[in-house]
Amino acid sequence: MNKKLEQNIYKDYIFSFLSSLNLTQGVWMLYLAYRGLTLFEIGIMESIYHITAFSMEVPTGIIADIYGRKTSRIIGRLISVVAVVTMLFANSISLFALSFIFTALGNNLESGAGEALVYDSLKELGKENQYMKISGIKELFFQSASSIALIVGGYLATIDYALVYKFALVLAIITVIQAFSFTEPNYGKIEKEKNTFSTFIKQLKTSIKILKNDRKISFLIIVLEVFSVYFATEFFYVQNLLKISGSTEFQIGIVLASGSVGGALMAVMVHKIDNIFTPDQLLLFFPILAIIGFWLMTITNIIWLAFIFLSIIEGSLFVLIGDYVNRLIPSEQRATIISFQSMLYSILMIIIFPVIGKLGDVYGLHTAFIIIAIFSTITLGSLVWALKSKSDKFKQL
Repeated sequence: MNKKLEQNIYKDYIFSFLSSLNLTQGVWMLYLAYRGLTLFEIGIMESIYHITAFSMEVPTGIIADIYGRKTSRIIGRLISVVAVVTMLFANSISLFALSFIFTALGNNLESGAGEALVYDSLKELGKENQYMKISGIKELFFQSASSIALIVGGYLATIDYALVYKFALVLAIITVIQAFSFTEPNYGKIEKEKNTFSTFIKQLKTSIKILKNDRKISFLIIVLEVFSVYFATEFFYVQNLLKISGSTEFQIGIVLASGSVGGALMAVMVHKIDNIFTPDQLLLFFPILAIIGFWLMTITNIIWLAFIFLSIIEGSLFVLIGDYVNRLIPSEQRATIISFQSMLYSILMIIIFPVIGKLGDVYGLHTAFIIIAIFSTITLGSLVWALKSKSDKFKQL
């Protein structure tokens, strides 16, 4: 059994690489614009995605905790295949929206399940202290695949947008097959009640109680997701900004891929930084760097350098806070609480993404990026100030 659990780690590297070869990530907004959607309508599509993610995030996390992380991952990949097929053949707003719904469900079923599967495999092996290092390596695979996907996807888009989605479909089918190869760890299995609904409610109440009683978990989640929403919004809209400035899809792919490479390299190194500095120091330092990065994104001439800088911060925060949060979460509620984290991200994206799209339509994306810089300064600055007054609580991590 131990050998199979150890194999989960290496299999997850492969799964992360294959599932991250998302050729559509750098061109989907351009594709929708090509199909006739305005920036506001594209923002609405993204909101539909996050409304679905918000409403289904916790239920799918509970499914992973009750029925197993492997099962959740398999179902998620199957639904992702359906999402790609729907997008490929969509010819109306409603079908585009349906594709985004399927995409959200597929990602929901994977989000908490994959992370919980890896962490609890390590915990059962008594190697959970290696999670930050392993998470960094996983991020390297993720970012490397993203870099390849952005370049290849951008190149294929210059030939035919449909070709991008056809290749994406083949890759999605491969990940379904690979998802069957994982071994479910014994850690994290919860005792089921007499009926599924009672188990569901008990799991929900227990997870909410943990979040309410341990403010460290809540704070870490808020910091990461606030940053992630601002970063993701600029990641998507910078594609349109660069396109307007005269860049080709392939050139845009190069810029985005460069950001992925920077984030990947930093993610691998972050466990070494964690050995030098205390968690409270790192949780002050990286958000301040993030604020600087968002302001740099408002300078048109260096926007690609600013994007790479922000990508490095993103890779660092994802690995760092991911490890801190997992140290604090009980195995039985791991997938559910991680789903609460994703739910917060969805709530913020539902509000922010279409607003930035509307501002981009009316005033231009440069002005929209200035608005993001202002709000990042206010929100992340406030969180940094709050952390400074309670830093002793994080020295115990």
